[in-house]
Amino acid sequence: MFNVTVLKMRDIVKYLVGFMIIIGIIVYATRFFAYKAENKEDKIKSSWLVKNKIEEKKDKSEKDKSENVKMQSISMWNLTSCLDKTIPAMASTNEEYNKIEKENQEINNKINNKNYLEEFLKTEISSIKGIEEAEKENADKTSVASNSDSSKEDSNDSNSNEDNKQESEKITLASQDSVKTEVVTPNPISENANVQYEKVKIKNQTTYNLTEDILNPNISIDNKNVLIFHTHSCESYTSSEKYSYSQTGNYRTTDLNYTVTRVGTELENYLTKYNINVVHDKSYHDYPSYTGSYTRSLQTVENILKTTQSDIIIDLHRDAIGSRPDYAPTVKIGDDYAAQIMFVIGTNEGGLWHPNWQQNLKFAVKIQEKAEEMYPGLFKPIMLTKSRYNQHTGKFANIIEVGATGNTLEQCLTSMKYLSAVMNEILK
Repeated sequence: MFNVTVLKMRDIVKYLVGFMIIIGIIVYATRFFAYKAENKEDKIKSSWLVKNKIEEKKDKSEKDKSENVKMQSISMWNLTSCLDKTIPAMASTNEEYNKIEKENQEINNKINNKNYLEEFLKTEISSIKGIEEAEKENADKTSVASNSDSSKEDSNDSNSNEDNKQESEKITLASQDSVKTEVVTPNPISENANVQYEKVKIKNQTTYNLTEDILNPNISIDNKNVLIFHTHSCESYTSSEKYSYSQTGNYRTTDLNYTVTRVGTELENYLTKYNINVVHDKSYHDYPSYTGSYTRSLQTVENILKTTQSDIIIDLHRDAIGSRPDYAPTVKIGDDYAAQIMFVIGTNEGGLWHPNWQQNLKFAVKIQEKAEEMYPGLFKPIMLTKSRYNQHTGKFANIIEVGATGNTLEQCLTSMKYLSAVMNEILK
């Protein structure tokens, strides 16, 4: 007998449907994965295209930037060339600027090849030898890194002390023997003194009645430390063969080797020879701005007094009486020609607190009284004013004006020899 399997129509349909479903799943899966691969490829192509566009834009931007810089450089060169031809002074200025830039580049190249600290110190020391420390500032006046500032200050102090030492060795103290003195001022200006105490003349510009009690120099000077500073550091004198310089203002220069600051150094050196302790501040107070000079110098003095107590505080100036080139108050002492000196003493009549003004005046009288004994004519009459001039900072604070615009620096340096001799007699 044969085994016959009877397939019902329902079973056949069931198998066909199952088979079709399997085929459908396979087809769908194939298409799905093919789509994913294609989509991934499109994304890669799209990303590549975007990246290329960004790179193209970047290249274009860099190119445009380079072209702009090039055009600016060409424009600036054309402008500079035009100015050089039109204004001769610009040519020398630009030449000097290019020279400085070249020197700076050479310094940078050296720094890259050698020890940085070593080269830095060499550069600073070299600069300080040619430039007064006021360019420091000026340091107050600008801010560099603290380590850099410290290094520069140390180098500056070292060089300054060395210079002072060398100058001090050249100094010859004034002879204590009586010498002939004579005022030889060309084109003199009337003194207009209206008060006289013993041999001391005073030009009183206040309403105070200067009594014996006010003028009598019965003072005791216990603290003999001397502080010298300059509210108007840039005040200069008539150029001479020995001290020739170029003015950067009306009888003014930022080169402190030719200003009243240099006179202060001379006084410092002489007083040191007499074993008198001196602090000499050489900061710029009238540069770059003249306005506010007294405010800035007051800050300087107050800062110094925090660490060094001084009763004798001297603000050393040059007389600016009309900036007349023909006025040169001069006294001949022996064979020396010295610029005359003048005390300016402030009071509280201007309305500012100033409890020390009578003490300040007594000190000036005491100094000038001794000077009239030793070197008659060295001083002009004391000027007593209504203004305070920061003289509230010390018991014996004052302004000393050395010479005028018509005097030479040499004459003013000579004056310091005799002023220091007088001060030494007072402070013994």
